[in-house]
Amino acid sequence: MTETPTPVDEQAAQAAVDLDRAVLVLEDGTRYEGRAYGARGRTLGEAVFATGMTGYQETLTDPSYAGQIVLMTAPHIGNTGMNDDDMESAKIWVAGFVVRDPSRVVSNFRSQRSLDDDLAAAGIVGISRIDTRAVTRHIRSLGAMRAGVFSGEDAYLSPGEQLELVQGGEQMTGRNLSGSVSTGERYTLDAVGERVGSVAVLDLGVKTSTLKYLAERGFDVHVLPQSVTAEEVLELAPDALFFSNGPGDPGASDRHVDLLRTTLRSGLPYFGICFGNQLLGRALGFETYKLPFGHRGINQPVLDRETGRVEITAHNHGFAVAAPTDRVSDSAAGFGRVEVSHVGLNDNVVEGLNCLDIPAFSVQYHPESAAGPHDANYLFDRFRDMVIASKQSKENGE
Repeated sequence: MTETPTPVDEQAAQAAVDLDRAVLVLEDGTRYEGRAYGARGRTLGEAVFATGMTGYQETLTDPSYAGQIVLMTAPHIGNTGMNDDDMESAKIWVAGFVVRDPSRVVSNFRSQRSLDDDLAAAGIVGISRIDTRAVTRHIRSLGAMRAGVFSGEDAYLSPGEQLELVQGGEQMTGRNLSGSVSTGERYTLDAVGERVGSVAVLDLGVKTSTLKYLAERGFDVHVLPQSVTAEEVLELAPDALFFSNGPGDPGASDRHVDLLRTTLRSGLPYFGICFGNQLLGRALGFETYKLPFGHRGINQPVLDRETGRVEITAHNHGFAVAAPTDRVSDSAAGFGRVEVSHVGLNDNVVEGLNCLDIPAFSVQYHPESAAGPHDANYLFDRFRDMVIASKQSKENGE
């Protein structure tokens, strides 16, 4: 006959539970035991790795990482703490966070609080003290995959239960996340210095630095929800259109592709980055596809084919445009000639598109690069020059 546990027995059993225990579970059944970091509980998402040696705060607050469990390949994370000035959005967006050695001490004159405190306050479940090099090599070999971090009491779920939860999670392919990261209402940033004109920014997960750099180029920046229509954009009578970075599968954003095609046909100059590059590719008639493990970090080499210069750039993309890199091609959607302007030197992935017959271009990486490097910052100047030239052409009746 089983005896009913006494309160003392229950307290002893609870004391035996290590609430700092944590485990990272990948969808192929691979498991990594570690220690809890940030909030305790469970989280599910796509496991990816970011190769930046610095800039973890900018990574965490980049809306493009929504739905992803981000592993930092740099071993020592958190030493400079967190502050309000380096936030790339209003909150932390990652689904989970994986590090090897969290800093025990925060040491920076700009720090206002610790990374661990911010993760816990935001409810971000993380894991530390695991071999992140081994996880990175595993993902690089087999590709990004669904994963889960389990800590606290959830760390004591059976391995089978944990794996079932992971395998029941959503795939990134076919997933539209724009609605979860975009602004709910439109707002405006005034131009800084001499005014060039206005730009309508479709917020698909835009970063604060992007808006800042556009305003500093003389644009009144009208930030619009991702639900806006082409008619609403054109009613604003902007001098240009900008599509931001953002999470999810570009193949699941047909409405944004249709919006872009309508505005391109109106003659509106266009600049897109990251997700905005993929949507331009689709609007021009190209396909997009999922990369095996994506590009994430602030040390990715890209060739500017016009200048021959190699730029070290910031990336965060798991999808890419399938466009020919060996020749100028014709847009299947009727927008004239298109060239691949930039290519990634690690794997020859398309990293930029340039339209030769309409005023439109895009890059796959993040030229605002708040955490550095700033090799690609000139693209904002190129956009400003294109808008000025377009306005002058219209004024001259050309």
